[in-house]
Amino acid sequence: MHYREANTADIPQLQLVRHSVRENILSDPALVTDELCALYLTERGKGWVCEVDGQVTGFSIVDLQNHNVWALFLRPEHEGQGIGKCLHDLMLDWYFRKTKETIWLGTDPGTRAALFYRKQGWKEVGLHGKGEIKFEMSYAVWQAKKPAL
Repeated sequence: MHYREANTADIPQLQLVRHSVRENILSDPALVTDELCALYLTERGKGWVCEVDGQVTGFSIVDLQNHNVWALFLRPEHEGQGIGKCLHDLMLDWYFRKTKETIWLGTDPGTRAALFYRKQGWKEVGLHGKGEIKFEMSYAVWQAKKPAL
């Protein structure tokens, strides 16, 4: 497994990963365009990928402008291998080096993702969007929990 910063050349593979998920499925895949991905990777924040044999198996993207996790997705066949945790930790470490603002994310209730975020120290603070759970992570909680990268 190889982790690195994502770039716009990765977008076709990011889209493949995003469309392969079994949970948090996009209601309208056409809404997440290549142009939107590029905007989040180059202007609004930053992203990371995990590659196995040259193929992107997972990715994360954080939005510095809205202080949220825009994406953290894995190919289903690569779940349970620590890829999501590593992408999560790389993303939050970078985010909290840039700002001390609390970060948030939304995910569907009753999913493995919701369990994952709770395990990582995220606090459930209510609902967001169309019934998603809204989680938050503060700078102080991250500093107390963050691994040595």
